[in-house]
Amino acid sequence: MDVPLQRVRDFNTILQRTVESRYFKTTVTAVIVINAITLGLETWPRAMAVAGPALLAIDSIALWVFTIEIGLKLWVYRSRFTRDSWNIFDFVIVALAWLPATGPLAVLRALRVMRVLRLVSVVPQMRTVVGALFKALPGMGSIVAVLVLVFYVAAVMATKLFGENFPGWFGSIGASMYSLFQIMTLESWSMGIVRPVMEEHPGAWVFFIPFIIATTFTILNLFIALIVNSMQSMQEEAQKNLRVEANIAHDERVLLLQRIDALAGEMRRLRKTIKTV
Repeated sequence: MDVPLQRVRDFNTILQRTVESRYFKTTVTAVIVINAITLGLETWPRAMAVAGPALLAIDSIALWVFTIEIGLKLWVYRSRFTRDSWNIFDFVIVALAWLPATGPLAVLRALRVMRVLRLVSVVPQMRTVVGALFKALPGMGSIVAVLVLVFYVAAVMATKLFGENFPGWFGSIGASMYSLFQIMTLESWSMGIVRPVMEEHPGAWVFFIPFIIATTFTILNLFIALIVNSMQSMQEEAQKNLRVEANIAHDERVLLLQRIDALAGEMRRLRKTIKTV
């Protein structure tokens, strides 16, 4: 009864080593890149006219490769599969690709390109960036709250100051917030909005310049600083884990050498005893 069980364990070990090997991950990454290229070519009528069936065949093969990959991971990791959020992300992306894109679900055909996002889960550097972004979300909530507050106050002021002469830009709080958002992004803010307003209100720069400084050059930079700090903390944590693993491996090697020395000493004593006898 133990032999079949041991064979199953050996088979699972081989599968796990295969799934976690560098060559397997490289192959999956290559398939994702090729699939991304074919999905882009499918939007080009000339490419579809020349090699449409081949592109669709490559897309189907890529989907089967991803499905087999997910199936192998489910078999190898079992309950541990759901412990990794990236596995769940990959599973959802592949599952969406299998939904029938016909009738009312025809819009799901456009979601096939989401398979390209699997590069995020495969490439470690991308995973670090996304992980840092999610780790920074709690802090971003406070910054967003401050930004909304500044926008609301500025929108009320802009509506009262410029709404009468420029109802299209500042006729309501909603219109003012949209115009202020355009100004914050520095998209045609000067010639498109501010200078025409200053022709009617020469002192309008007193309002717009502090708003740009407060939003574009201060609050938005807080987002960047928060994400950079999150990435730095993640890298420090990763380095700390590597040092801990290195120390554990070193301790295990030292313990192994001590056991070998003790065993060698026992062998020497045993030889002396045998010679004495």
